[in-house]
Amino acid sequence: MLTVITRNVSPNLGDCALTYLERNPIDVEKAVEQHRNFVNTLTELGARVINLPAEPNLPDAVFVEDTAVVVDEVAVIARMGLPERRPEAESVASALAHLRRRKFVNRSATLDGGDAIRIDRRLYIGNSTRTGEEGIAELRRILKPYDYDVRPVKVIGCLHLSTGCSYLGHNTILANEKWVDAGAMKGFEIIHVPEAEPWAANTLCINDTVLLPSAFPRTRELLESRGFKIRIIDISEFQKAEGGLSCLSLVFRDKNGER
Repeated sequence: MLTVITRNVSPNLGDCALTYLERNPIDVEKAVEQHRNFVNTLTELGARVINLPAEPNLPDAVFVEDTAVVVDEVAVIARMGLPERRPEAESVASALAHLRRRKFVNRSATLDGGDAIRIDRRLYIGNSTRTGEEGIAELRRILKPYDYDVRPVKVIGCLHLSTGCSYLGHNTILANEKWVDAGAMKGFEIIHVPEAEPWAANTLCINDTVLLPSAFPRTRELLESRGFKIRIIDISEFQKAEGGLSCLSLVFRDKNGER
């Protein structure tokens, strides 16, 4: 079964870290309702959701994707590039303790889970402002015994690799070629997001349904014309925080509780 870890919204979401967007007021009550709808949608699509309590003193903690990289055999607990976000990983690591053997990134490296996109036994890792070359090398070292192919992808103009591209299934990647080096992902069909919707490349595929923010109607038309099953969801308040659908979730296949 597909398992998704999520976390409730901090009441201080409005104090989130921003890099590429100007700060605009965030309606926290609306964000809470949007998050509730997101969790319900995941359940409707057949995922098992583990929803963690909010972290009031950690404004960005709802973006659980950044805390870990989870594969079939192990959970790699991230050491995030932004020091003030590093405490977010503690409760996620505790939640993962009953689901995976855990490995921790060493204290000289930085790695954000949002820079990891897994496709079968291959992981594309964004070389971004949050994940450095040492973090990529550390992930490669940790996953080498499990025979994963870790490949770096240059990220320019956005926060994480998952901001600029996502895997849709069916050997297809949705990408913003201005933000990520899609050429590093050879062998896949690349669908480029419409120029007017640069943030649309962050999607979430749950059991053959592609979740897409409601703010991107042109991308919806493009993907539906290619035969993808699309589910629209409003995450406007999280988008103000530079967050996307994948950012709100840590997705992996359950192994029946085995470690």
